[in-house]
Amino acid sequence: MRREILTWQDVDKLIDHLIPQFETEFDAMMLVTRGGIIPGGMLAEALKLDVILTAAVDFPSEMEMDKQKQKMMAWPKFFQFPEDELLRGRKVLIVDDVWGSGRTITAVRSRVTGAAGVANTCVLHFNPYRSLFGTLRPDYYAAITDAFIVYPWEINRGPEAVLLHDF
Repeated sequence: MRREILTWQDVDKLIDHLIPQFETEFDAMMLVTRGGIIPGGMLAEALKLDVILTAAVDFPSEMEMDKQKQKMMAWPKFFQFPEDELLRGRKVLIVDDVWGSGRTITAVRSRVTGAAGVANTCVLHFNPYRSLFGTLRPDYYAAITDAFIVYPWEINRGPEAVLLHDF
């Protein structure tokens, strides 16, 4: 798979491309951890949103057979999600970094709409070639890609990178 490494300037351009797309004002923003935290924070600042919520979602595996197929079929596990009353009747902008398979953000959208919130999805990158949801796409996206995107906040981070540094 092709890999694309972005700079902070690239991310700024993507955010600048998203902002004019918003057709409505939002009452709240839901950041999907971890990928949505940084772009969501940047958008929240630009849109002057004060109600910022988070959703932590995982797709655990339960069987050892055919791991790839089983991984795609697993039900989402929500480690963190706001109470329904925080979503009811609110226009919520759900933000993640990328829509690859689309499983995570669509699971979050379903929970928001299930709580009687109005859900809108937003990502920096949309990969229609990996999406599991046919013609369904994010409501807002800055770019279409077929590459594996590496964002600037992912470069040289984590325990592996720390072990490589000479302090």
